[in-house]
Amino acid sequence: MNASEAAKEPDRHRRDALGWFCYVLHLAIVVFVVTGWLSPWRGVLIFYLVLLIAMPLQWRFNRSSCVLNNIESWLRTGRWRSPHNREEGAFLLRLVERVLGLYPSERFMDVFIHALLASLWLLALSHLLWW
Repeated sequence: MNASEAAKEPDRHRRDALGWFCYVLHLAIVVFVVTGWLSPWRGVLIFYLVLLIAMPLQWRFNRSSCVLNNIESWLRTGRWRSPHNREEGAFLLRLVERVLGLYPSERFMDVFIHALLASLWLLALSHLLWW
């Protein structure tokens, strides 16, 4: 590829407004998933417990992809899946790569994420029952 072709090639690491909105929304959900078990409100804890069960079920039925990524792909392309969306089905994997510079396998990330969700679910349940 010559310099003029490279200049026309879109920078895949740049985000537009929709990309940033989806990225920040994902990060907000990750923060809630990690810290939600600490909530002092019973209703939030119940919602949190349901969410932690619904998330992996949604991934399972959606072929390891997050609905948020699919919605972004649909808004951009009119299709539910996009081969150009690197985060589709791998948001946390890409986050670990960018932030930590680590390159874990998808299998490792799946096991780690499910174990983390199960642990957080148990923490939330114990917090709710402690009430």
